[in-house]
Amino acid sequence: MGDTRNLEEQRREHDGIVYFDRGRRDGRDGLQYDRFAIQTHFVEVGEDASALIEKYVRPLYQEGDCVAITAKVMAMCTGNVKKMEDMKLGFFAKLMSRFAGINSTGVGMHEPYKLQLVIDMVGLPRVLWAGFVSAITRPFGVKGLFYKICGHGVAGIDGFYFRSSFERYKTLALINPENPVELSNEMTANTGIPVVIMDANDIDQNQLGKCDTFPLTDDQIQDALKDNPCGQGDELTPIILIRPVKEA
Repeated sequence: MGDTRNLEEQRREHDGIVYFDRGRRDGRDGLQYDRFAIQTHFVEVGEDASALIEKYVRPLYQEGDCVAITAKVMAMCTGNVKKMEDMKLGFFAKLMSRFAGINSTGVGMHEPYKLQLVIDMVGLPRVLWAGFVSAITRPFGVKGLFYKICGHGVAGIDGFYFRSSFERYKTLALINPENPVELSNEMTANTGIPVVIMDANDIDQNQLGKCDTFPLTDDQIQDALKDNPCGQGDELTPIILIRPVKEA
């Protein structure tokens, strides 16, 4: 898909809010979408997601706009995190991580602490079975079975990222919230701005949940965000303002 980073020539500022104009994108149904990646401060554990939208989105908002916010920020806001210092690294996590495939989009199960977190979440027997099935099917080009067998949102775990620009992400794991629809409805009720929570990277744009009044269909959301306009995590642009283009 190419480099999805925000570019300096895309940088804009309005009322003290820095954002990046990610351009107009055509949808499969003929609709078009302007997208603006909004830069925030580094969101810490326990911050109010609705307050973030009010602070950073409100100055740019126009009637008909909607917002996509990353699952990583929602994990921080809801405290759905795990600190490395609070974990005990076990034998199987150390052993199995040596044979895990390398995840090009982030930190995969080759990171022992991430694998230990999965064991803690779903249990050792399921992880052993998932590892066995993954090992025997990988030579045939079958990928992703480990995550499917483990389930429970394991694929959405982020963090323990030793290459991160932020020290906090090197020792902190973020887990996708279990109630994304409810959280989206809450933020929308508090701000009046329709919200969808996304777990996106350069390969996939996974929609976790949207508010009941979100104006776009699931396919339209995918069209608007297909090129991952959030950019990379170290750019601090976890909120995307989506502006459907009205016909003249």
